[in-house]
Amino acid sequence: MRIETCTTVDDDLVAGMARLIPQLSSSSPPPNEAALGAIVDSDACHLLLARGDDGAILGSMTLVVFPIPTGIRAWIEDVVVDADARGRGVGDALNRAAIDIARDLGAKTVDLTSRPSREAANRLYQRIGFEPRETNVYRYSL
Repeated sequence: MRIETCTTVDDDLVAGMARLIPQLSSSSPPPNEAALGAIVDSDACHLLLARGDDGAILGSMTLVVFPIPTGIRAWIEDVVVDADARGRGVGDALNRAAIDIARDLGAKTVDLTSRPSREAANRLYQRIGFEPRETNVYRYSL
């Protein structure tokens, strides 16, 4: 397995995301070529892909790194590992790669959120070293 930062959009990426995103969210459609292009072209976004030895996309995540007045912020979003690849270290490798990139870009911390029902993911995050924060998460729907 290898972790790479996606730099181009091709049919393989579109198909891979079409397979992965429904495993992450039943309410969000998979991104099309244009949406993936916007992510890949963004200076703030780092779309990380886990690929098997055969080149198949096993999982993905987005690391978002951006400056704010108090420093460089880093957030991990939309982590998904294909059901057939779970339990093989894919999520661990993606997260560790994201942490390394965030560190290299000057972030002092990396944040993420995870629903309590995602028990395996929450165990993984804690095993890697993420700690729960005393905070409220708010959402304003548009």
